[in-house]
Amino acid sequence: MSGAVVDPRLHAARAAPKRRMRLSWSDPKFRAIVWQVLVVGILAAIVAYLVHNTNKNLAARHIATGFAFLARTAGIPIGEHAIEYDPATSTYGDALIIGIINTLKVAIVGVVLTTIWGTLLGIARLSKNWLLSRAAYLYVEILRDIPLLLQLLFWYGLVQTLPSVRDAFAVLPGVFFSNRGIKVPLFDWEPAHSWALAAFLVGLIGVIAWSSVASKRQAETGVRPKTWPVALGLLVAFPLFVWAVLGAPFQLDMPIKGGFNFRGGGTISPEYCALTLGLVVYTAAYIAEIVRSGIQAVPQGQWEAAGALGLRPGAVLRQIVLPQALRVVIPPMTSQFLNLTKNSSLAVAIGYQDVVSIDQTTLNQTGQAIEGIALLMAVFLVISLSISLFMNWYNARIALVER
Repeated sequence: MSGAVVDPRLHAARAAPKRRMRLSWSDPKFRAIVWQVLVVGILAAIVAYLVHNTNKNLAARHIATGFAFLARTAGIPIGEHAIEYDPATSTYGDALIIGIINTLKVAIVGVVLTTIWGTLLGIARLSKNWLLSRAAYLYVEILRDIPLLLQLLFWYGLVQTLPSVRDAFAVLPGVFFSNRGIKVPLFDWEPAHSWALAAFLVGLIGVIAWSSVASKRQAETGVRPKTWPVALGLLVAFPLFVWAVLGAPFQLDMPIKGGFNFRGGGTISPEYCALTLGLVVYTAAYIAEIVRSGIQAVPQGQWEAAGALGLRPGAVLRQIVLPQALRVVIPPMTSQFLNLTKNSSLAVAIGYQDVVSIDQTTLNQTGQAIEGIALLMAVFLVISLSISLFMNWYNARIALVER
């Protein structure tokens, strides 16, 4: 047997020998490299020409270049700012940071509210209740056909028709609606609350770690340990314990009606209300259609099988259909979140001072249009890429993985 010949087909397949590139136009690899170098070179030459020509024209007109203007005193009055700001001493850089924060306030709140409202509308579109489904259908068809700018102007005009401060009406204790916005109780933040927030973040990390351990044990044993008691303890009990140990401070600054204005409390400006409401109402119409199509993409047999097991329609929707539809709706919903963020730039039409409005004022005062537009493009690029990265991560996390 020692002299037996081994069948070469039983040997592991050998890798094909690599073919060397030849410096010849007939070689596809050489051709590909040449074309790539040529295209990159042409693009670099175009960019270099544009930069040189722009610098030459700016120098001929004695227009300063660079971003040194960000350190100069702004003098821009900003009515709504989350950080300390004084037009007499704050810089253009501070003003732009406030504009970015104001844009993020609209984008984050808008995405959350749009997701909730759009999902409810999408479910209503498929309701067996004729009146509810027709109402949702009319909502979607009408609002998608009206330009967003007109809707923003409508909501802003509607907010301006609210009563004055003297006649402001309260919908909840300490919450007043008037043509100057919404007055709400303001929470007095103390060090104990900062420590409680830190405890919550630590607990959140612990819950994520325990969820990972539970998933690993489920894959190994088929039994998943309970995660809700750990989550309840780390996210609720632990922060409450820290807050109670530090004195349990809790005090609200309640708004009080004055002569022509309110005293105390916090204010949600009418411009912010109109912008957020308009974006949510408009974008939710598109989200509703995405959710509706995602639910209809789940095979009808899933509903029938769940019904055969005795599950109620609500439970079937929550536990079986929506988790499967989620894998279908996440990619198109990402596009709508990006559209909502970019559409917030229309805030300039109703006087809300977002990053676009403040950047335009900065551009007009300094005359540095190129730098101003470049900063604006960079801000929206970073925000949009952040949303895309998060949604792509979430989409990959909920995707089906074959074993």
